[in-house]
Amino acid sequence: MSRAINFYGQVSALYQALYRKWRPQTFDEVVGQQHITETLKNQVKTGRLSHAYLFIGTRGTGKTTCARILARAVNCEHPVNGNPCGECPACRGILEGSVMDVVELDAASNNGVDNVRALREEAIYSPAAVKKRVYIIDEVHMLSAAAFNALLKILEEPPAHLMFILATTELNKVPATILSRCQRHSFKRIDVPEIAEYLEYIASKEHFTLSHEAAELIARLAEGGVRDALSLLDQCSSSETIDVETVYAAMGLAGKRRLAELLDLILKHDSAAALQLFSELWMDGKDPGTLLSELAQLLRDVLMLHVAPKGSLNLLSSGLDLESLRAFAARMTREELLCALEKLQSTQGAMRTVNNPRMNAELCLVSLCDNSLGDSTADLRARISRLEEAVRNGGSAALAAADSAAPASVPAAPPPEPLRVPEPVVTRPEPAREEPQPVPARAPEAAAEPEPQPAEEPADLWKAIQKRLAPRMTMEMRTILQNPDLVFGTLSGDTLQVEAAPGYAYMRFNRPELLQLLGETATALRGRVTRVQLADRKPRQQSGRSLDELRDFKEVHFIE
Repeated sequence: MSRAINFYGQVSALYQALYRKWRPQTFDEVVGQQHITETLKNQVKTGRLSHAYLFIGTRGTGKTTCARILARAVNCEHPVNGNPCGECPACRGILEGSVMDVVELDAASNNGVDNVRALREEAIYSPAAVKKRVYIIDEVHMLSAAAFNALLKILEEPPAHLMFILATTELNKVPATILSRCQRHSFKRIDVPEIAEYLEYIASKEHFTLSHEAAELIARLAEGGVRDALSLLDQCSSSETIDVETVYAAMGLAGKRRLAELLDLILKHDSAAALQLFSELWMDGKDPGTLLSELAQLLRDVLMLHVAPKGSLNLLSSGLDLESLRAFAARMTREELLCALEKLQSTQGAMRTVNNPRMNAELCLVSLCDNSLGDSTADLRARISRLEEAVRNGGSAALAAADSAAPASVPAAPPPEPLRVPEPVVTRPEPAREEPQPVPARAPEAAAEPEPQPAEEPADLWKAIQKRLAPRMTMEMRTILQNPDLVFGTLSGDTLQVEAAPGYAYMRFNRPELLQLLGETATALRGRVTRVQLADRKPRQQSGRSLDELRDFKEVHFIE
């Protein structure tokens, strides 16, 4: 910790951020990158060093840190097992920034060809104070094409005293000619348990009271970067005890309890309560985009339980307990999860350009509470999946309960086995196969009791089907359904023969889910299981008179 003189002439200590204070000084202190640090240590020990290195990885994973350690290690007068000793003049001078032979450049602000040419002119000179002249170029992908070409010249035939260490987060923007002349090392994202353990170690050294759950939450929020994790820990360090609620409050997050409550209201289709809870979170200072991002993260974990129930524990990242996640997974289908995630992602993307993010978030919540408001393919598949789930689990009762969620129109997707719906109105009992029982004397007429009759069928079944399905169809499908020249249905026994005009009408009706819906509607109207068959409708023939009928007219003469 450095010191400074304040206004009153007193010496006071300047606070140093945790990620700077605890930056690793040797390869052994680097967290989670042993596959790279061991290689670099062995190269330093054996002297088999490359003239150019390229460090690749996401932010906060140790690229620049390892570059600085390597620059000190190759110039250290007494290296210890491949690590810089930190005591010799070379190590201390590089740490303090007084050695001019080790230069660190930011390519984002020095990306022109003139900057690289100046670097190339300096690089040819031998180092003055250390063994090697080292250039660390951070964010090298920001260099211009001309700057890359100028850098390529010196990378092709570098002097023996020269070393380049390049670092980038976007490998695809680095030219192949540069890549082929560098030794590449890929830095991986660090696992949550490893970051959490490191945070607990730092907290013990800094005399913080950090709970294990809070350490894991910070590690998940850091997304694999130690620097981000230390910055988040620094942000929460103002509290005496750092627990999960402290982290949520410091980060402006909703918290797993209130987030689970919001998802529960969405699944209950309670738009009013969901909007009220969102308003409370917004008044508490929660950012609408961050809230939707947390909700998407929670739904993503629920989806992981659906698609990978056995190996999903290592994939979870929302922080909600496993029992709650499984409860949510039992209430949603995969199609509904994918539809909800698609809505959340599209809304988050649109928030970057709108003037009122709160309104966008509220519209998204209303759409999530009632998926019948959307007509996209994802919405339709979600509704179909809910209907299929109801049919599989509850028969006719579940079908009646799910009738309000039936699709307005149906996309082309393979359905399950053809639906066999039980008789919804009156069931016909099986004929008795036992020996006839004696009839009581007081009711002789009961011996020939008639069978219960089915529900009265509508006089025109096709018109009844049109009337019932019209409110649930889109305007396009409703127009086709009500046009007798395009589609028409007739009942033949227990089979509904649906004839559709060849071409567009036939294509729109030749969908298993739509035919299944027609069969369910006919079954409900008739009280009997009704199948549906689709066929091309033949064009109407013009009515004409027979020749015998024309012979009755005197004006008509036939030529034999």
